[in-house]
Amino acid sequence: MTVPTPVTPVDAAPAAVTDRIAADRVTLDDALLRRLGDVCDHISVLDADRVDAARDWWPLAIGWAAEGTVPARPAVVARPMDTAQVSAILSLCDDARVPVTPAGGRSGVCGASIPLFGGVALDLCGLAGIGDVDEESLVADLRAGTFGPDVESGLRDGHGLTLGHWPQSMDLSTVGGWLACRGAGQYSNRYGKIEDMVLGLEVVLADGRVVRTGGRGPRSATGPDLTQLFVGSEGTLGVITEGRFRVHPVPTGEGRRVFGFATFADGLEACRRILRRGATPAVLRLYDDTESGRSFDRPDTNVLVVLDEADPGLVDATLAIVDQECTGAEVLDRSLVDRWLTHRNDVSALAPLWRAGVVVDTVEVSARWAALPGLYRSVLDALAAVPGTLVASSHQSHAYTDGACLYFTFAGRPPEELADDPTRRDSWISDYYRRAWDEVSTTTLQACGALSHHHGIGLNRGRFMADALGPAFSVLTTVKTALDPNGILNPGKLGLPTPFGPVPWP
Repeated sequence: MTVPTPVTPVDAAPAAVTDRIAADRVTLDDALLRRLGDVCDHISVLDADRVDAARDWWPLAIGWAAEGTVPARPAVVARPMDTAQVSAILSLCDDARVPVTPAGGRSGVCGASIPLFGGVALDLCGLAGIGDVDEESLVADLRAGTFGPDVESGLRDGHGLTLGHWPQSMDLSTVGGWLACRGAGQYSNRYGKIEDMVLGLEVVLADGRVVRTGGRGPRSATGPDLTQLFVGSEGTLGVITEGRFRVHPVPTGEGRRVFGFATFADGLEACRRILRRGATPAVLRLYDDTESGRSFDRPDTNVLVVLDEADPGLVDATLAIVDQECTGAEVLDRSLVDRWLTHRNDVSALAPLWRAGVVVDTVEVSARWAALPGLYRSVLDALAAVPGTLVASSHQSHAYTDGACLYFTFAGRPPEELADDPTRRDSWISDYYRRAWDEVSTTTLQACGALSHHHGIGLNRGRFMADALGPAFSVLTTVKTALDPNGILNPGKLGLPTPFGPVPWP
């Protein structure tokens, strides 16, 4: 069974680790532990396992790890091996009013898989593998605990197929996590986001009932699409154990282009025109001058990386449109595509920066084309105005006919006078981090943009959800109450109310 990859070691022995977030913790009595052991093959109360399950890749927690602290530990870690065991665990916990936090690879960066109120951490990595593959219909069943590389190798080696989902977290993330957070791969322009790929789900509800949604036939009109109700719900409405997906033959054609634009707005306009004409190159990523300097040694321009894969005829037609719409831009060396491919998933600098006292994170949002140039400028200005900011930059990472995703990066450092005062320095970091996120999120909402494009909400963005959804937020809370009346499923996430107490900021 593949296990999650921690972002950085915790600088303390497991028994000495402390919890950072001050929330009320739910424990389990010996009788419930025995019952869980009866229905699940792998139950652990070991300190080391509880520490591993206490965090995901939320960058704010990296600095805490250097202090021997994790966000919040569960009372027990359960590792079911099939849907029946997931069902039995949830039934027991629902009866006992014990919170359950589902998790896969724990690659999320917003704290979605942190067991905020203790209880049970439900590690779904044991539910791994590829099920039925219908090569004629291009449909495949994938279990929730399957990691990205295993998905692609299984589909390619056995069937000559691909899902086409290539997130930056490919090696670290699972099918269930992609679905739970409504993820996007780096080739989403060609293949779509995960919600475009999924046809149906197997879901275990809070009381242990197992339901299947969709997947029986294309474009079904049998009532509302219940599959999409659970996609993006981050384990708050049910636990996804399997998905049915549309897949594609492994492409035989590929093409590449790289251009440089005088301004970021000029590059956005070219991207808009390309998509407007119906061309969907798999990769269409535009970097501002700051990120072009950092990633491509070209601080004098705004680099657009284009890569497509499909039938050779489609690739040729797509790149012909790209060339036409980029007329007037500087044509750059196509080797920059190789450079992007080589470094696109490299996050090795993240932990050293945090441990060196530099606060760094990324925030992805989306908006319509008409709003993007102004949103880009407004967010960078707002970040630059936060005291302590060293740099703020952005790139456009996923594009569609109606708009695109802007991916902002910010970095800040505490004042020198706090270097010898760990308490005040820690407080500054927490305050700075929260304010930076506040600025990006509120500026985006003011521009009628979307709070998240593919990282989800988790704990970090929960405070913005009511504003983001407006009156529709009450609809979400009503659905939550109907499906999980005891509130046991991933409490404290999506900004939803919880019976286990207030959701504190760390």
